[in-house]
Amino acid sequence: MGGTPSKSTLHRILKSNRLKPHQSRYFLHITDPDFFPKMEHLVALYKKPPRQLFFFDECPGIQVLTRLVPDLQTDTMKQRLEEFEYIRNGTLDVFAFLNHADGNVSLECQADHKTDTFLAVFERHAKRFPVTEPLHYVMDNLSSHRGYPFCRLVAQLSGIQCPSEKELSTQAKRMQWLQRDDKRIVIHLTPFHGSWLNLVEIWFGIMGRKVLAESFGSPDELKTALEDFSDTWNALLAHPFRWSYEGNGLHEKAVKRFATMLRSSATNINLRTLTKLMSLMSNLLDDYFDKISVETWKHLLQALSSQFENIADIILQESGPQRKKKAELAAENLVIALQNRGFHLDDLVA
Repeated sequence: MGGTPSKSTLHRILKSNRLKPHQSRYFLHITDPDFFPKMEHLVALYKKPPRQLFFFDECPGIQVLTRLVPDLQTDTMKQRLEEFEYIRNGTLDVFAFLNHADGNVSLECQADHKTDTFLAVFERHAKRFPVTEPLHYVMDNLSSHRGYPFCRLVAQLSGIQCPSEKELSTQAKRMQWLQRDDKRIVIHLTPFHGSWLNLVEIWFGIMGRKVLAESFGSPDELKTALEDFSDTWNALLAHPFRWSYEGNGLHEKAVKRFATMLRSSATNINLRTLTKLMSLMSNLLDDYFDKISVETWKHLLQALSSQFENIADIILQESGPQRKKKAELAAENLVIALQNRGFHLDDLVA
C-alpha cells in the first residue's frame, strides 16, 4: 500500500486495457447562463480600459520538484526528453497582478492560498496607490473572491461603509456589489469556466515554460527563481497584452456542443449542469439568436426532441426540492424561448 507503480507497470496496465490517454483531449464547456454578456463586458473593458486596470490570479499548489537527471535535448532532437522520476519538495502558491497598461507583473509567493492570505496580498497591492486612485481588477470566481471578508476589505480600501453581511447574504448579491462602479475599487469577475478571458493567464503560461521546467530543491529555491523571472520580465520583457478576440463563433459552438451532449449521453449529464445549460440556451435564443445558424438551432431542437423524456425523467428523479424546482423552471423557460423563435412544443415531443 502507498507504493508508486513503475513506468513499465503503468505501460502494461494501459496496454492491457487498450487505454491511450495521449490521444485524448480535454475541453471545458460553457455552462454559465450569463457567459456571453459577461464576456462582452470584459471585451469592452479591454477596448476602453480605465487608467489603472489589473489582471489578478493565483497559481496554487505548484509542486517543487527535484529532477534526478537533467532533461535531454540536442540540435537534432525535435522535442526535449524529460526524466519521469523526481523528488517532491512541497508546494508553493503564486499570486500575480498584471498591469494592463505596460505588462508589468507584481508577484508574491506564499505557502497557501487561504482567504486570509489572499486578502493580505490584495491589500498590499491596493495600498501601493494613492487612496483617491480608482482601481479596477479582473479576477475569477474563486470563493474567496466572492466572500463577505473580501467585500469588507474592498469597502475599507474604497473608504466607504460596507453593507451588512445580511444585505450581502448570497454570492449573487456580493458579486453584484463588488462589480458596482460607484466605489473606488471595482472588481470585474470572469464568467464561470471563462478564466481564459483573464490576460494574466497568458503570463502564467510564459512563467510556466520559463521557470517550472527546472529542478528545485526547496520552496525557497523556487520562490527565488520565480521572483528573479518576474524582475527580469519587468526590466526587459514586459509589454502590454492586447485582446482582439470578440467571441466570433463561440455562440454557435456552445449550442453545437450541448446538442452533441444530449444526443450522445443526456442521462449522464449532472442535473445542476443540465439546468445551467438549459438556461444558457434560453438566453442565447432570447439575445443572440442571429449569431447561431438556423441549421444549428434545428440540430438542437432535434436533440431535445429525442431526449425530452430522458430530461423529464432526470428532473423527476431529483430528490432535492430546490434543485428540482430550478431544473423545472429552466426546462419551462427553454420551451418558451424556443416557441418565441417559431419552434413549437409539438416539435419537441414528436
